[in-house]
Amino acid sequence: MDQLSDDRFAHSGALMTVDEALEQIERRLEPVVEAENVPLRAAAGRVLPQDVVAGMDLPPHANSTVDGYAVAHSDLFPDRETVLSVGGRTAAGQSLGRPVCRGEAIRIFTGAPIPEGADTLIMQEDCVAINGSDGGQVRVKPGTKKGANHRQAGEDVSAGAVALRAGRRLFPADLGLAAALGRDRLPVFRSLRVALLSTGNEICDPGRALPPATIYDANRVMLAALLERLGCVVNDLGIQADCAAVLADTLARTAIDHDLIVTSGGVSTGEEDHVRNAIEQLGSLYFWRLAIKPGKPVALGQIGTVPLIGLPGNPVAAFVTFVTIARPLILKLAGAAPPPKLFPVRAGFAHRKKPGRREYLRAGLDRGSGLVAMKYPRDGSAILSSIVQSDGFAVLDEYAGDLAAGSVVDFMPFAEALA
Repeated sequence: MDQLSDDRFAHSGALMTVDEALEQIERRLEPVVEAENVPLRAAAGRVLPQDVVAGMDLPPHANSTVDGYAVAHSDLFPDRETVLSVGGRTAAGQSLGRPVCRGEAIRIFTGAPIPEGADTLIMQEDCVAINGSDGGQVRVKPGTKKGANHRQAGEDVSAGAVALRAGRRLFPADLGLAAALGRDRLPVFRSLRVALLSTGNEICDPGRALPPATIYDANRVMLAALLERLGCVVNDLGIQADCAAVLADTLARTAIDHDLIVTSGGVSTGEEDHVRNAIEQLGSLYFWRLAIKPGKPVALGQIGTVPLIGLPGNPVAAFVTFVTIARPLILKLAGAAPPPKLFPVRAGFAHRKKPGRREYLRAGLDRGSGLVAMKYPRDGSAILSSIVQSDGFAVLDEYAGDLAAGSVVDFMPFAEALA
């Protein structure tokens, strides 16, 4: 990995903007994983290294969308009922085996191939069977348009077209589409091997008695779940004490057999914050202070050839910086980098803001009168319940000042940010 920024962003220099950090990640990083072929059920959440091209039309043949009758539109009277002879029957998985004759209707069911010579499907609700539904005659109401109620061959995906593009993370519908095209396996990038650790003498694992002056480690559980949602294989290294030598040794050993190291805590300027110094000692530090709120202390560097991203210790700040910085970096390393989509909504609140930092405000969506973002009442970067009780982030860019109620604001739903 090449250097991602110049010296003006190190230490006490100017804050790097979120867009600058993302541009550097996009420009400097390349996927670090090789491709493999896996069964469809093992491909969920993985990234395609190449386009998937349809080897057939989907659907492979024209078929009926209704239960009813297949007819030639030219046999129908435009202004009065038409009576046709019912000359056969076909259902899904069957073929009539012959063309439709002039003046003939074929009883047809949803999904059945449309017989040659028929170009219109009439719903059974618009017909009256005479002497039974599968024989005799049928009386057809006027007004059905030519070509009604049928799917054309290839109207979903045509043979030779790109069905799934390289770089796409595979979701359930993607796997369904691949199966519909006859694929039982897909090429995907190997899952990233990610080492995860927390730092701090003040944190301990949940499930044990809480010693005096300590708190439970919420970040590691949260970050592991976020990483696994992105298809990573997580190696949980636990909690590292605030000891510079021990941390440096741990990071050096970890870099040997992982694709990425993710830490939380220890990236600020305090005497017990050792992550930044360890990165500089073992490799290269590229940036560690971003113009973002919450989450200014975010470290990005490398140890050997392995990238390391150090997230803040406060849980909300860790969550925000994972979504905005770590997620794009991880997807880039994994072979994909789709940015989260932002949606314009009305702000149901006013907010005081100084230009200079991009702010991510926790907010819910009021759907009663359109989409209105309602800010969570407490802003603290350690208030994890604010994430649980919100729907996403109202995003105010670096150049924005005070926000007036009723203004349009960008909104990033958690469902989008974590996909």
